[in-house]
Amino acid sequence: MKTTDNSYDVIIIGGGPSGASAAAILGEYGHRVLVLEREKFPRYHVGESMIPFTFQPMQRLGLVDMMKKSVFQKKFSVQFVAPNGKASQPFYFYNRYDRETVAQTWQVLRSEFDALLLDHARKRGAEVRHEVTVKELIWEKAETERVVGVRAQLASGEIVEFSAPMTLDCTGKESFTAMRNGWRQKDPSLNKVAVWTYFKGSKRESGIDEGQTTVAMIPQKGWFWHIPQHNDMVSVGVVAEGKYLARDGIKDPKAMFHREVGENLWIKDHLSVGASTGEYFITSEYSFHSRHCGCEGLLLVGDAFCFLDPVFSSGLLLALKSGVMAGEDVHLALTRKDFSPKLFECYARCMRQGIENMRKLVYAFYDPNFSFKQVIDKYPEAGDEITDCLSGDVNKDFDPLWKKFREFAPLPEDLNVGGPLV
Repeated sequence: MKTTDNSYDVIIIGGGPSGASAAAILGEYGHRVLVLEREKFPRYHVGESMIPFTFQPMQRLGLVDMMKKSVFQKKFSVQFVAPNGKASQPFYFYNRYDRETVAQTWQVLRSEFDALLLDHARKRGAEVRHEVTVKELIWEKAETERVVGVRAQLASGEIVEFSAPMTLDCTGKESFTAMRNGWRQKDPSLNKVAVWTYFKGSKRESGIDEGQTTVAMIPQKGWFWHIPQHNDMVSVGVVAEGKYLARDGIKDPKAMFHREVGENLWIKDHLSVGASTGEYFITSEYSFHSRHCGCEGLLLVGDAFCFLDPVFSSGLLLALKSGVMAGEDVHLALTRKDFSPKLFECYARCMRQGIENMRKLVYAFYDPNFSFKQVIDKYPEAGDEITDCLSGDVNKDFDPLWKKFREFAPLPEDLNVGGPLV
């Protein structure tokens, strides 16, 4: 092992959206920031759809104008489709929000979008090292245990130590810290399986509807996502209970996917032309939460803190939002030279409030007796509140809405997790 004199203000493990966002904020403030990324960018990643309230963190990062000039597919709406192919009217964001800001968002190719974010962090002053795998956190045992750096392996195989008063775990669904510390907790009822691929040349809508996200239902509360991208590509996948997808002993992801295509006539029609790019992906055990957002010298950000079922495309919102918040709070910690867990209690409360609001929406969606239409038919005023939560305006009091929802479906109580480990 080689011990170096590599000391920084902040070490960020992972260069995805949450890590790149935090790095850009901290670099902007002039802090010495090191991003350690295991892979070489650009790299593949699923999760391509942005929802309206990603506008605020993107605006703070100074990226809105760049996105407007990009090739990424513009997104103005979302629609829901029944198994028989009957589609709802598109829910246009501009019916609720300003057309020039929140009402228009994007469908992104993550390899390109994530590389753009990481390059932006580098331009703001962050140092980025690719193909570096963090093996363990370095703990200092004083009055309380605190993280003081990381031990990592370079592409050459050499082991190197990096030190900093703050480390951000932005390792995504892998959740480096939560897995190793036993902090990871599954969500009681949101353990789904997803199978997905990419089609080129398949059907898509025209005009303003070209970039809309479609959620297409299949039996037993399973669903397809259909996300149009630029270059005539579409991301399309199916999410359902594992027992349902693996019925009749089918284990091959491609066979699972194509059997389910026939369970929704809209999806079957839209994939009747064009062709799959050939690779089929599968993942399971979707939702989990970390019992703690961090401890002294350590903060969990993005999916490393919580990974929520993607039915409403909240992943990029929570990643960007938490990355920006973490950057601001760590800047304050560095300014005060105070890295105690208490400083991140507000961060934890804010993130958990947003997660719990979106989580209730997801639980309701999966209940076989629930539909948004039933709620709105009885309570027309609920439509705007549902739109706000679906769009990512998640840090507000939705208790009156959840009271209405509970007339149609049971909702989960808030999980008592996420606070800093004191």
